[in-house]
Amino acid sequence: MATPSSSSKGWISNITSVASRVYFFLIILQIPLFRVPCRAGMCATPIHVTSSQLIASDIFPTPVVKALLYPGAVVHGLLQDMTVPSWDNLLDIYNLTSVKEASAVTDLQRLEVLAGSYFSVAGALVGILKPGRMSMFGTLLIIWGLIKEGILGKSASPDPTKSVYVYPTMLIVVLCAFSSIKYDMKKFAKNAPARPIAKPVQRSSKSKLK
Repeated sequence: MATPSSSSKGWISNITSVASRVYFFLIILQIPLFRVPCRAGMCATPIHVTSSQLIASDIFPTPVVKALLYPGAVVHGLLQDMTVPSWDNLLDIYNLTSVKEASAVTDLQRLEVLAGSYFSVAGALVGILKPGRMSMFGTLLIIWGLIKEGILGKSASPDPTKSVYVYPTMLIVVLCAFSSIKYDMKKFAKNAPARPIAKPVQRSSKSKLK
């Protein structure tokens, strides 16, 4: 018979694994989370931001970047016009053919979004095998970068399609990122400081002198 502690531990583990898988599919399938200027023009997903930087800096071979982009490109192609995009035209679809000539100022002004996108993509890939805090850290960096963008108003543009925007799906990503962390309740209970027990003041048995 399972004890209450073991059943609660299994329940938390199930939530963690489900949240990490949902986070993985949201990132890999390139569900739009935000809209921000990048080297490729306007990027709407962490993978698009990461891919534009990887292509521009030649950190990874182009086929590796294409493999990262292809699952989401297939899903979007099937949903839009029921076609599977060509592997050879993948960089054209994401406007990545001329990112090497594009100015790096756009990415340097948004380092939080760039770094957060790196961590989000890496956290999604690693989280399938072992959920951790990388996804949460990347998501928080992206949110801070978008908030900073809104406060400073760097991309204030009369064209609404070129302004910074956050999609409601970002809330789902935030919930999944926090839910994918494993919390050790025994460790918390062990490290919790012991509360001092107040003892009642003992009254003296001797009567006071009058």
